[in-house]
Amino acid sequence: MTRGLPAGRIGPTEGAVDLPPDDTGEAIGLSASGLTITFGFGPALFRDARGRDRFGIADRQPEALRTLPHFPADVLDPERSYGDLCVQACADDPQVAVHAIRNLARIGFGTVAVRWSQLGFGRTSTTSTSQSTPRNLFGFKDGTANVKAEETSDVAQHVWVADGDDAKAAWLAGGSYLVARRFNMNIEIWDRQSLGDQEDFIGRTKASGAPLSGGTEFTEPDFSMPGSDGPVIPRDAHVRVVHPDFNDGVRMLRRGYNFVDGSDPLGGLNAGLFFIAFMRNPDTQFIPVQNRMAKVDALMEYVKVTGSALFAVPPGIGAGEYVGQALFA
Repeated sequence: MTRGLPAGRIGPTEGAVDLPPDDTGEAIGLSASGLTITFGFGPALFRDARGRDRFGIADRQPEALRTLPHFPADVLDPERSYGDLCVQACADDPQVAVHAIRNLARIGFGTVAVRWSQLGFGRTSTTSTSQSTPRNLFGFKDGTANVKAEETSDVAQHVWVADGDDAKAAWLAGGSYLVARRFNMNIEIWDRQSLGDQEDFIGRTKASGAPLSGGTEFTEPDFSMPGSDGPVIPRDAHVRVVHPDFNDGVRMLRRGYNFVDGSDPLGGLNAGLFFIAFMRNPDTQFIPVQNRMAKVDALMEYVKVTGSALFAVPPGIGAGEYVGQALFA
């Protein structure tokens, strides 16, 4: 499918008329659209809720791979959280991504079942210096200070699991951890806030994305610059709360997406940010930052977290290999 070929060997229209096709057909005529598929393993793949070894691999469970804690202000929907396996499909055409997920679920029928899924659009973080910074549904540029692919030393330090990081999980070296969090945005309440308040909550200007301390989008914020009533970038501004200077220097590779899932029972948009981030160690990167954000970030008044999951993503595969081979062999 990543080469633009059907999911099965026969194809969506070439098989016997009295048998189901081995490809569902909605991608007929479409290109591969840059499709990538990422797989991850959840903590429940190793041990069930009672701690029992499910498949004889519990002794290889990474130390950091466990159910994420319930953070302050979490309102988690169990039907949109957790899971044994993660399958993420990304493509320039959403129909190609849906086709991939649909066909993998179809092929796995009887062995696996879809626990939950989320369709996202319009990435909310830039991951390369060649990209312009996208905007989230609050209308602000998102991911200005994200780890960029060109920052190879930072990628190695903050994203990829290294040899020796975890003696029990040598199979994960060269892979990463994936955190998924579903942030529902209180769109209608946000839209009634003044422009000045919105910018104070974020710590950046809405037009250019520059920090409130001045400069351009990529100017480093000056958190000590005084304003008329405290720092010009408020102490509870999002950009300050999550900045590496206040979080022991940690960074993450964010690859989130916007989502709109129709309307809620009150007539508001069921919409928000499907936060996805890759990191070397969630214990030292995501969890401390999320705890800090949940407690003091001004943005938390306008969002609620309704879904949460953590997965270990094995390294990519070569010719003749299968996903997770170093774990299962």
